Amino acid sequence: MKIGKNEINEKSPCFIIAELSANHNGNIETAIETIKAAKRAGADAIKLQTYTADTMTIDCDKDDFIIKGTIWEGKNLHKLYQEAYTPWEWHKKLIDTAEEEGLICFSSPFDKSAVDFLEKLNVPAYKIASFEITDIPLIEYTASKGKPVIISTGIAEKEDIELALEACKRMGNLDIALLKCTSSYPAPIEEANMLMIKDLAERYKVVSGLSDHTIGSTVPIVATSLGAKIIEKHFILDRSVGGPDSSFSMNEEEFTIMVKAVRDAESAIGDVDYSLTEKQKKGRNFSRSLYVVENIRKGELFTEKNIRSIRPGYGLHPKYYSSLLGKEAKSNLERGTALKLEDIN
Repeated sequence: MKIGKNEINEKSPCFIIAELSANHNGNIETAIETIKAAKRAGADAIKLQTYTADTMTIDCDKDDFIIKGTIWEGKNLHKLYQEAYTPWEWHKKLIDTAEEEGLICFSSPFDKSAVDFLEKLNVPAYKIASFEITDIPLIEYTASKGKPVIISTGIAEKEDIELALEACKRMGNLDIALLKCTSSYPAPIEEANMLMIKDLAERYKVVSGLSDHTIGSTVPIVATSLGAKIIEKHFILDRSVGGPDSSFSMNEEEFTIMVKAVRDAESAIGDVDYSLTEKQKKGRNFSRSLYVVENIRKGELFTEKNIRSIRPGYGLHPKYYSSLLGKEAKSNLERGTALKLEDIN
């Protein structure tokens, strides 16, 4: 998978996405400053959401349309989306700002009109949000544009994931990533189930990653260690200004810490390699080896009393110890001498 200039595969660094979502609070200057802050914090990309309240739902006060069991408890769906949406007339300015900052900018479309709009802006990829994974017509239409499709699995059962993948493949699009996501806001860390990262990649032969709503950096670090190649986290300038997504969004300082932790985790993972670096080879000097621990005369036998396996590691390997016992010394050997094969008759 390639998004912009970024190759995303099993050998590549994590592709780190700062999710703008509703964290502009209806102010384009806040949105612009958030993009600049995301760059400073080390993000590779900024992601928008492209919808209006009317493309998302209808304005209706029936009980079905009142949110229950989340941080948005009691809110009318239409009113929430009216508050949270990113005006479409902002998109070009935000994309241009991201490009000026050296960030990739793409979006989550929530209906076909959003896909058409984003196509005109030539976004390099699309994200299917967790709650849209069941919208097979939307996934088909998005995948038909031939660009990478990143799909969050927050509310998905196995069948939902498979139907979404089949929809992309029907459109001839194999550039797919699946993100493990827990659709709670914020998400409890004990529900993160990070072993899914490896399973998604292995089971479906796709790039896998994380769309995270937990608090802090722990889950992204664990995800990285388990092979995540995409990390997405909500990003905000200042949580104190509030907003629908503020409580589970990272500020610049927190996001910077997370990015460093992810990069450190990547460095720590390394490769399967039993060879030693030059520095590690020097460290072997602190290992044990065979030394003369009492003066030995020429012709005297090596015994448990006059040779031992001790630090440092300049003498013979301890594997020779048993075979040396009872053999003769070829010359006088002073206490503290590192044993060599040429010292033995």
